[in-house]
Amino acid sequence: MNAFFTYMVLGVSLSAPIGPINAAQLDRGARMGFTHAWLLGLGAMCADFIYMLLIYFGLAHFLNTPFMKTFLWTFGSFVLLYIGIETLKNINTAHEISARGTQSGMNSFRSGFLMALMNPLNILFWLGIYGSILANSVQNHGLSLVLWHSMGIFAGILLWDVVMALMASSFHRFAGPSTLRVISAVSGLSLLGFGLYFGYQAYVQLFG
Repeated sequence: MNAFFTYMVLGVSLSAPIGPINAAQLDRGARMGFTHAWLLGLGAMCADFIYMLLIYFGLAHFLNTPFMKTFLWTFGSFVLLYIGIETLKNINTAHEISARGTQSGMNSFRSGFLMALMNPLNILFWLGIYGSILANSVQNHGLSLVLWHSMGIFAGILLWDVVMALMASSFHRFAGPSTLRVISAVSGLSLLGFGLYFGYQAYVQLFG
């Protein structure tokens, strides 16, 4: 049980630094409430689970091929730039969108899933962190505790997802339209920044 909570804290610690998912959650939760922010984080977790399985079954080397790296940087850049532009376009209508509820929960889930799936930094995380945890667990404890440690990490990620959704939804309940516009602007610019960074990395992969 101590090991589970240790890896749970690790999961929280690894999820806390600001990134595209956290920025998108803040914007989505501030405009649409807890459920949308939580579903966006849940979609990202599903993408994380796919990467975890690929590494667990020894398929990680496919993710490190030049073609896959270029594809993920390029498509990830497109996804983040698109969501960032849409976020900035909706700044002045954030309050009305929230009231009308025009976007479905599935849309939030899909956005989180694509952002995490097409994020090469996620691959580096799972290769570097989870790969080393997997190797250490197998060497010191055998396969029996690998699943237990993995569940601890995911419990931490899920806990942070709920915390972020609650934080973002508090803005939705208590913030005025001007505050919502500021949150959307900051989130949108953050997503554009990450998208441009991904695009630069794709360029480096293609042209050195």
